[in-house]
Amino acid sequence: MKRVLMTGKNSYIGTSLENWLMREPDKYKVDTVDMKDGSWKEKDFSQYDVVFHVAGIAHIKETSDNQDLYYKVNRDLAYETAQKAKQDGVEQFIFLSSMSVYGIENGVIDKNTPLKPNSAYGRSKIEAEELINKLEDNSFIVATLRPPMVYGKGCRGNYPRLVGLALKTPIFPKVENKRSMIYIDNLSEFVKQLIDNRSGGLFFPQNVEYVNTSEMVRLIAESHGKRVVMTKLFNPLLRLLNVSTVNKVFGDLVYDMSMSEYEFDYKVCWFGDSIKTTEE
Repeated sequence: MKRVLMTGKNSYIGTSLENWLMREPDKYKVDTVDMKDGSWKEKDFSQYDVVFHVAGIAHIKETSDNQDLYYKVNRDLAYETAQKAKQDGVEQFIFLSSMSVYGIENGVIDKNTPLKPNSAYGRSKIEAEELINKLEDNSFIVATLRPPMVYGKGCRGNYPRLVGLALKTPIFPKVENKRSMIYIDNLSEFVKQLIDNRSGGLFFPQNVEYVNTSEMVRLIAESHGKRVVMTKLFNPLLRLLNVSTVNKVFGDLVYDMSMSEYEFDYKVCWFGDSIKTTEE
């Protein structure tokens, strides 16, 4: 039986993975520890095979006043947790990083793309990666995940905004963009496979196909019995605007698919089915 400790109570990805693993209760024991009050420092990690560190700050607007908090939580807390895990004899530490470490909003990310984070969130994540990787040795395996946008039932971030648009607007721009994304069940299965195989290294899990924003909105609306008319009339305006929010929704941002090919299969749900399941 694999004994797994999740850091961060009520996190979307952590809770989803717990539910995914507990479909096989004879194979996994999952506990969660709250990281906010400091009590985790007194917890005995030695009873666990794996620590999955998902605690962190995301989906809040960065300001000059809260930048320090990103480093305290996303970098310092992550490193302290990894140190404790190693000290207590945990075999595997899985760290949830982000695509934001590259600092780009448009284009293709491949294995040669430089790390140039342009936000406190991205910088805190890459600095945490660097510190945690220094702890790795023959008895302490480190797996770092840099997933793209994660979506699924109950998620936060850009997906709920797209749902709101799909349900409110009768028309939507028809664009031919590509976005790397990963459905929450696919991500949960990916982490499960890392745990089963005691894998370490740097990983880029994503759906087997790129996502087109217009198609995603169409499928969301269709799942609710609603029809959205797609039009290219707005496309010239979108190109003129060229602002961050427009780029995040309508621009291209993908991982090269070759970065996400592994010896195990973690794609349990295709894109169209994932939208239907999310919107049920």
